[in-house]
Amino acid sequence: MPDIGSAGTGALVATMTGFARTLRAAGVGADHQRTQGFLTALGHLNVAEERDVYWAGRLTLCAGPDDIPRYDRCFSAYFSGERPRPGRTGMTVTVTRVTARPYGSREPEQAGEQNAVPATASEIEVLRSRDVARMTAGEREQVHRMLALLSGERERRGSRRFAPAHRGVLDSRRTVREAVSRGGEPARLRMRRHRDRPRRVVVLVDVSGSMAPYADTLLRFSHALVRAEPRATEVFSVGTRLTRITADLRHRDPDAAMAAVSAAIPDWSGGTRLGEEIKALLRLSYPRGATVVIASDGWERGSAELLGAQMARLSRLAHRVIWANPHKGDPAYRPLTAGIVAALPYVTDFVAGHSLVAFEDLAALLADGGRGSGRERRGHA
Repeated sequence: MPDIGSAGTGALVATMTGFARTLRAAGVGADHQRTQGFLTALGHLNVAEERDVYWAGRLTLCAGPDDIPRYDRCFSAYFSGERPRPGRTGMTVTVTRVTARPYGSREPEQAGEQNAVPATASEIEVLRSRDVARMTAGEREQVHRMLALLSGERERRGSRRFAPAHRGVLDSRRTVREAVSRGGEPARLRMRRHRDRPRRVVVLVDVSGSMAPYADTLLRFSHALVRAEPRATEVFSVGTRLTRITADLRHRDPDAAMAAVSAAIPDWSGGTRLGEEIKALLRLSYPRGATVVIASDGWERGSAELLGAQMARLSRLAHRVIWANPHKGDPAYRPLTAGIVAALPYVTDFVAGHSLVAFEDLAALLADGGRGSGRERRGHA
């Protein structure tokens, strides 16, 4: 078999590195070093054998036992739809033609979807970077299934509560209590340290008319965040009013959650009054110390001065403010609307929000808190 890094196998390398990126988005520890190990292993195997590809990835890309269920789900979605078993042979699947059925889906004949067109792994890689607004309904559905695989991990923050630990500060109460229980005999010193917990994330999803092509996908991204950390995520829709939809997004099934959200939001495809709605949000306790994500194109129908003033207040209360703008993904875009101009001085990170890759980057930003990222800071365009 030829070296997998040779010029003639560029498409194969792109497919496999795309699979590694999908794993990272789902929370698997498939870092750069593990990805290189995966590619090296494939160079000694037959990539036309699904079983070889599965086990090469599982043995090199998984960092521990907890990664295996996520790896299986991603492999199922990205490649053939069924996990190979150790004794199973004859599963020849040419990687450049392998179909990618989402986890838990049925064959088109079983589901009665005779018109469904299977997507190849390379096509999925293209979809990851495509603007959601330019997708067909089938392509958007495929992206929504991939969004459901996002891990939704969060930056950790210290808590005032303590937990037993091998190292830390002396836990005098536990130490004395153990000594008393032994009749005053010397006991081992017990230690404790502060617990950590996920930092709360507050998401504002613009459901106005100008955001109609992106609102459903943004809400599904929010659903993945709520499912990952239901106690540390709050989601609101913003349009002409602020509507809390967190409870509606707690349905396990994404489609059921979207149906509940659709019924709960009273101002679909209206205008946007972000200044008034952020002012209403600041009357609540949710933003304090949280990471606030505003998913909007910034077409403000209210007062831009009011929006700027409320963003200034929000930036003082929140841990960080992230603005995800779908138009930011266009190289020709310039933040010139009055709403964006008023808000940007108080934004910590100004990021794109138009594609699966953009949502994966946003999820990574929420997980690492921006440490070591090359993302734009403080609204610089």
